[in-house]
Amino acid sequence: MRLNDTSQATVPKIRIANLTKQFPTKGEMFTAIDNISLDIAPGTFFVIVGPSGCGKTTLLRILAELEKPSRGTVEVRADQPGRPSNSMVFQGDSIFPWMSVWDNAAYGLKMRGIPDAQIRETVGHYLDKTGLTRFAKHFPHQLSGGMKQRVSIARAFANDPEILLMDEPFSALDEQNKTLLQEEVLRIWEEDKKTVVFITHSVDEAVTLGDKIMVMSAHPGQVKAIIDVPFARPRNVLELRSLPAYGEMVYQIWGHLREEVQRAKAQEEART
Repeated sequence: MRLNDTSQATVPKIRIANLTKQFPTKGEMFTAIDNISLDIAPGTFFVIVGPSGCGKTTLLRILAELEKPSRGTVEVRADQPGRPSNSMVFQGDSIFPWMSVWDNAAYGLKMRGIPDAQIRETVGHYLDKTGLTRFAKHFPHQLSGGMKQRVSIARAFANDPEILLMDEPFSALDEQNKTLLQEEVLRIWEEDKKTVVFITHSVDEAVTLGDKIMVMSAHPGQVKAIIDVPFARPRNVLELRSLPAYGEMVYQIWGHLREEVQRAKAQEEART
């Protein structure tokens, strides 16, 4: 559901209370996430890390209104009537293969009935920001994997949602393209400080991008720790990673995560 707008800066953009999600499986209920409560402030780049199978994507799908909670509530504060509640960037290739780069980026705006002049301005801006201007007439089969993810990012930002949801969007890319896209997302995000919820398996990526990092427990997914990232913005990815404090923070978060990864591994071995 959506909260009414308010001028109080302390009111969270996203409020999750006692959230539990269960799925029926083999005659019993499988609990994917269990009793999660947290607030995410407006403009926060909020990153979620956790072992495989801990319910990270389930939580994101509930925020995207693609799944309904079994118990608990999710509230998103609406700042501007008429804006979409969320846009989602998926892990895999999620752009329309029959549409050009331009039409993919413009899709959400067209569906909302935005005037053509505003669409041209907005799409042109984000294609420029993602380095896709000269590929505007290309189709997905003519693009590399990294370029396809650029299209997904351009489309999501262009749609101007209340919150931007990103589910391991760079996990399939090589390290060079991953670093370039991390830098591009940071540059674009700096323009309007949109509230982002970002899932990753990479602690390095979490520290590079995030303001706050939530570590989830092994199944059933719960909040194990929420950690503030102290590094100033704007950030240069390579410079940030050269800092001793960066390595210390990665080590700190891995300390929280290691036990949960081992527990998830033991759970998987017990099932086989």
